[in-house]
Amino acid sequence: MIPPAPVLLALAAPGLDLELSFSQAMQGLGLSAQLAHILWLPLPMLLVLVAAVIGVLVTVWLERKISAAAQQRIGPEYAGALGILQPMADGLKLLVKEDVIPARADALLFTLGPVLVLIPVILSWLIVPFGQNLLISNVGIGIFLWISLSSIQPIGLLMSGYASNNKYSLLGGLRAAAQSISYEIPLALSVLAIVMMSNSLSTVDIVQQQNTAGLLSWNVWRQPIGFLIFWICALAECERLPFDLPEAEEELVAGYQTEYAGMKFALFYLGSYINLILSALLVSVLYLGGWGFPIPVEWLASLLGQSIDSPFVQVFTGSMGIMMTIIKAYLLVFLAILLRWTTPRVRIDQLLDLGWKFLLPISLVNLLFTAALKLAFPLAFGG
Repeated sequence: MIPPAPVLLALAAPGLDLELSFSQAMQGLGLSAQLAHILWLPLPMLLVLVAAVIGVLVTVWLERKISAAAQQRIGPEYAGALGILQPMADGLKLLVKEDVIPARADALLFTLGPVLVLIPVILSWLIVPFGQNLLISNVGIGIFLWISLSSIQPIGLLMSGYASNNKYSLLGGLRAAAQSISYEIPLALSVLAIVMMSNSLSTVDIVQQQNTAGLLSWNVWRQPIGFLIFWICALAECERLPFDLPEAEEELVAGYQTEYAGMKFALFYLGSYINLILSALLVSVLYLGGWGFPIPVEWLASLLGQSIDSPFVQVFTGSMGIMMTIIKAYLLVFLAILLRWTTPRVRIDQLLDLGWKFLLPISLVNLLFTAALKLAFPLAFGG
């Protein structure tokens, strides 16, 4: 059976292009190109929201099961097979729980705080590629856009603590904002070294630059220090142990979240886990080859006896590319969960010292060293 012409055209392009295939299918039904584009626009955002929510449910279930295994417990097992419905039960509980606003709190800022924390995280998914054309928006400044959006989150944290009219919440908001700002700078510098080697701010270009020789061309080998700095800063940005100071259990208050309940608290909870998955995906994209295979695609095509441009190879590599991106990301999520249950929490002074006195200078030296290697070895470092 021969596929329809729009599908063949989409497959003939370098990599799967779902928007092109959808647009041409709609035009085949008699719709104009402009109307087909308008119909396409809400679909990617809906897909992002569904993928983010499903990713959170899977990650919460994994967190419960892995933490139980680390502590020699069973974990959830009664809500569905192996407890897979437990995260949905938690979400339903938060959904129907009473939404309380303190009497002397600023109701508008109190409500906007969780929104400012969640929306930038969801918007950042726009630049995450699962294939050459399998992303929402291939903007040329994708990495810069992500860093800009992540800079909005401290405002929401500080706003939530201030609007609660609670001294503990205010201190928690200040501490969370200080933590986020402290680790934002070394994180940006480590990303800048990747941008320097790739000669592009586009996430698609960064992945393509790593897929020239399979596993050996991944950035993790050329930027091991940057990889460690980025991962440490990402854990601090997500407020994961050992950096979860905004919500330290032994302090008997939940930092900037102290006065929140119901869906407003659920937005913080959702944003934290979506940010963890996003950070793991970006580590996969920046350092682990993204959708790339450990062996070059040309070798796979030759093993299958197919041309690299054949529709079968395009569909196969596109599907496997999505799986590779997700597998790499969830290996990092697994590592983050293990770190949460095996490392002690640091003090606030230790946290700030690590960010300002160690990671910042090391990231600056790493950036300068990358620039020197780029000039000395242009073929290996993107000169």
